[in-house]
Amino acid sequence: MIHKYTLNGYHILLDVNSGSVFEIDPITDDLLEYYPNWEEAISSLQDKYPVEEMKESWKELEFLEEQGLLNSPEIVLEDKVTTDHPIKAMCLHVSHDCNMRCAYCFASEGSFHGEKVLMELETGKKAFDFLIENSGNRRHLEVDFFGGEPLMNLDVVKALVEYGRSKEEEFGKEFRFTMTTNALLLNEENMAYLNENMSNIVLSLDGRKETNDRMRKTVNMDGTYQYIIDKIKRMTEIRGDKDHYVRGTFTRNNMDFSKDVLDLADQGFKSISVEPVVASPEEPYALREEDVELLLQEYEDLAAAYLKSREEGKDFQFFHFNIDLAGGPCAYKRVSGCGAGTDYISITPTGQIYPCHQFVGLEEFILGDLEQGIVAETIRKDFEKVNLADKPACKDCWAKYYCGGGCFANAYNFNKDIAVPYELGCILEKKRVECAIMIKIALQDRN
Repeated sequence: MIHKYTLNGYHILLDVNSGSVFEIDPITDDLLEYYPNWEEAISSLQDKYPVEEMKESWKELEFLEEQGLLNSPEIVLEDKVTTDHPIKAMCLHVSHDCNMRCAYCFASEGSFHGEKVLMELETGKKAFDFLIENSGNRRHLEVDFFGGEPLMNLDVVKALVEYGRSKEEEFGKEFRFTMTTNALLLNEENMAYLNENMSNIVLSLDGRKETNDRMRKTVNMDGTYQYIIDKIKRMTEIRGDKDHYVRGTFTRNNMDFSKDVLDLADQGFKSISVEPVVASPEEPYALREEDVELLLQEYEDLAAAYLKSREEGKDFQFFHFNIDLAGGPCAYKRVSGCGAGTDYISITPTGQIYPCHQFVGLEEFILGDLEQGIVAETIRKDFEKVNLADKPACKDCWAKYYCGGGCFANAYNFNKDIAVPYELGCILEKKRVECAIMIKIALQDRN
């Protein structure tokens, strides 16, 4: 299977199964419409291109195919279910409460459609013990302190970081801690702590002031931009080259989201992610089918503006435009996607275990709890077996090895089936991959 496209003046060819990417010329682009039927190609294109040039390009295509870089064999994906589920990552909900009222919040103001509650230290310790006990031979373990707003329970976070560190040598583990925060409670003291102890920090900000304040408000319904912008700037200044992201969400209210990305870059932020909202279609801010063409064009415009910014010396990274062409598609994602429900879990303040944070509150997806462990093995097996081999919608998709089949939660929320991908999400993901590949080629050409 191949995928070819033209973007920002570049003709690009992707061999799906090998992950090979080529910048091609217009002749090769047109010839590929007929390959491997030379007679049909020469008959259709002889009035458009010199025959000798077509012959040369045709030989190059044949050479690529001989080398296994074009029309490479389909990868056989195993439909595998095992009883061995070593866990490597845990989303720890230390707070089901929040000091903000964001209109698009999937967590229902931090409570996840339940009771507002903070995690107690003993529950957190049990969660760490559970992770260690169920991590098998994995040495490197990840814990994301999540909410709601995790800084509302910072004392417990600090105690749990210390607890995790105290267990590393005994059990031969190494913890990598991250935190996602809305930044309202940041101050010099806790910023210093986060910088020292978190491997990654995600800071929520939607972009321009008017964009952010339309959706992200305080409990008094004030826009939050005025309260958080300087704190986020200070946090990223302290952070320096250590991993962090300023992460926003775009909605139907700001489908010109490229302006928000570029505004964040103008603010001096170096690591940026602005992602599409996922919301019920009846919500006024939800993205709709009729918005698709505009959104695709916006990604293309953002890709061109991103390259222009790089030319002008603005050295920032946009999360969805980061791609590894040398390594090809991620081998792990080829089978299992994000790992939700298998090697990644979420634990609530009361100790319930879910496949991921986006399933929290949906009782039909409770895997178990910290007292009994994981008891709903059927649910877990459902997540493990729903890989690319089990998704008919992914079978003929050229981007499948880059996304791993999409988000389970989005699939369920829109289709009530974790095996049926969220279509709008797929469309946008494919455009982001196209843009990312084009940018990589363009930057390599400049070098």
